[in-house]
Amino acid sequence: MQNTDTRAAPLIVSPRIQANNWIVLVVLTLGYFMILVDTTIVNVALPTMEQGLHAGFDQVLWVVNAYILVYAVLLITAGRLGDIFGPKRLFLVGLALFTVASAACGFSQSAEQLILFRVVQGVGAALLTPQTLTILPAIFPAEQRGAAFGILSSVAGLAVVVGPTVGGWLVTDYSWQAIFFLNVPIGVAATLAAILLVPEIHSRRSPALDLPGVLLASASLFSLIYALVESQRYDWGPINSLAAFSLGSTRWSLLSVYSLLVYAGALLLLFVWWETRAAQPLLPLSLFSDRNFSVANLIFSVIGFPFAMFIVLSIFLQSVLGMSAIHAGLTMIPTSLGIMVVGPIAGRLADRMNGKYILLAGLIGAAPGIVLTANALSLSNTSWQLVLPLALTGVGLGFVFAPMTTLAMRDVQPALAGAASGFLFTSRQVGQAVGSAVIGSVLANGVASALPGQAARLAVQLPVAYRGKFVAGFDQASHASQSFGISQRHTTALASDPPPAVTQHLATLSHEVFGQAFLNAARPSLVICAGILLLAALFATMFRGGRSAEAVRRVEVEVPVQTEAA
Repeated sequence: MQNTDTRAAPLIVSPRIQANNWIVLVVLTLGYFMILVDTTIVNVALPTMEQGLHAGFDQVLWVVNAYILVYAVLLITAGRLGDIFGPKRLFLVGLALFTVASAACGFSQSAEQLILFRVVQGVGAALLTPQTLTILPAIFPAEQRGAAFGILSSVAGLAVVVGPTVGGWLVTDYSWQAIFFLNVPIGVAATLAAILLVPEIHSRRSPALDLPGVLLASASLFSLIYALVESQRYDWGPINSLAAFSLGSTRWSLLSVYSLLVYAGALLLLFVWWETRAAQPLLPLSLFSDRNFSVANLIFSVIGFPFAMFIVLSIFLQSVLGMSAIHAGLTMIPTSLGIMVVGPIAGRLADRMNGKYILLAGLIGAAPGIVLTANALSLSNTSWQLVLPLALTGVGLGFVFAPMTTLAMRDVQPALAGAASGFLFTSRQVGQAVGSAVIGSVLANGVASALPGQAARLAVQLPVAYRGKFVAGFDQASHASQSFGISQRHTTALASDPPPAVTQHLATLSHEVFGQAFLNAARPSLVICAGILLLAALFATMFRGGRSAEAVRRVEVEVPVQTEAA
């Protein structure tokens, strides 16, 4: 007969080498850090990959999208597999798979091979990621978990900047293959260390894998994430022309961005219906009876919006201001330093006081940092002018993740920790995809609407013969899809060949038109990110404070209820 007690403490089997829990944490964060860096490091190498593999830009975009898609789709299933087979095993399998796939990516001879191995990387990353939040609560006592989660959040903050910076350096001084080969020695070292130092965590329950739930959840997430990552490419319209129609200002077909979102919603409802009837559900809905877990997932689903600011800043710094990838990465380091320094402090504070108030302070503090960053942007920016607003943003965000994760996981039953962590990471990944898609759309529409006006304003600096065509060129560009990228330059073509001096002036003015249009669109995009943080702060007020259920039970055991004396 299966043991169904989900509250029973997990069985911890000592590793081959007994080590301090903080050393085990370093091993876990090493694998987690590698996964996070890989989600950003590839972006700066796309132009080089396009040339080296003789591929189209749409193909190399899937080097990024294939990884994101597989990673997000499999997180819930991977978390549940950790409950079934043990988180250490899944961590090791994921880490080994990711490391081998990284080497294969580096040896790829075509875009098709690279995309295939990126899919395998995504599988490995998904298997590894949820296990960190399953292992940490098992090996750390309640009074140290906040500090542990704080270090984990610091690693996440570091990865945001290390990816583009290190990626830019490797691509500039070596080759695009180097960004994948870098993972191999790190992955081998982390795998060996995990084998020797990380304990086995065995649930006292014997869960089974809910295959219908896996299929429904995967199909729903695939439809959702695919629609979001491809939304800009297809301009929120049809992916093919089969059964195409318009509904108001929106464009639909049997396979379009909007229809995929509808399919995702329908599949999600079907998934929830099935989970209420499954004997051992993939995602036990009893998790959501814990208010803190539910609120944390709600915040995770919107907190991805502020991280879209780094996409806006990366394009602005490189495409508008002309910074190199390394320079742009170093410019954004104050944010990462803020998260790195404050994260462990916030985690430690969350161990000693109600983490709800630390989280609120972080969310409310990061919002003005983003607004000040938006206000500081100009076409004559230097890195130093952005240091203070970016640092303030980082300090605020540093107070967010450790207390939020601590509150989310503190009352989760041990046998459900894998499913819970898988869903938390899924909420965060979906939130980032939604944030990137929405902020990207706002940015693209803002640039498109600003181009004609900026062109008309600057055209007076040109000879009369070229003004009309200059403005008309940007007016035409404003009606096209604004799929700008980090290394893109904007110019406008003229029917006749102008003299060299006019050509140079045209190039300068064209870049200024794009730069000013991008600046005008970037500021409201960043303000939206700040507004989302304040919305998250409103959600955070719903967290339940006080002691955890575990602490209450411990007090009840240690201090028996006194009866009235006779």
